[in-house]
Amino acid sequence: MTALEKYLSDFSTPLPDALHWLERETHLRTNHARMLCGPEVGALLHHFVLMNSPRRVLELGVFTGYSSICIATALDDGAVLDAVEINDELEDLIREGYARAGVTDKVNLIFSDAKEFFDGCRESYDLIYIDANKREYIAYYQSAIELLRPGGYIIADNVLWDGKVYEAEPPRDAQTRGIMAFNDLVAGDPRVENFILPLRDGLNIIRKK
Repeated sequence: MTALEKYLSDFSTPLPDALHWLERETHLRTNHARMLCGPEVGALLHHFVLMNSPRRVLELGVFTGYSSICIATALDDGAVLDAVEINDELEDLIREGYARAGVTDKVNLIFSDAKEFFDGCRESYDLIYIDANKREYIAYYQSAIELLRPGGYIIADNVLWDGKVYEAEPPRDAQTRGIMAFNDLVAGDPRVENFILPLRDGLNIIRKK
């Protein structure tokens, strides 16, 4: 933990025990613990839900469920999170985390490719959180914006991609190119207004007009 991270932790509301447990288990049981959204982004998602009181939320890219818990613990009674994850090998860990956090009844856990999920989805959403395959952000956005109600929000994670999106050298990897194209598309879309928040790896906060 860096000095900054310790300071933020010391002077912020303590995390629920379930998130501490899930972070430890993610490090022990997966090889990609870096994919956790972490306490800073998790707290933002939690408070964003508290401020906006969405009735239906969609999450693309659950990983081990950290962000799901942050969202679901802030939902009002009767509100629902549809959480879409492609890797069903993580199911036991995800569900145990949900149970420890007491949010099992608030989350519909769906194992599917995100693009295939959109093909069959007829719901509308108040908030959509995108943290899945960076190469596919444009495809996710184009489907998500159609399901988002006017005044609703899309939050897309990792849109600064370790600074690669603004480096002087042209990007060579597909993930960086995908994120750059996504940010460019959003900035020019007259249907929305947005800003990029440089928190952790960057969040694009997008409001549908």
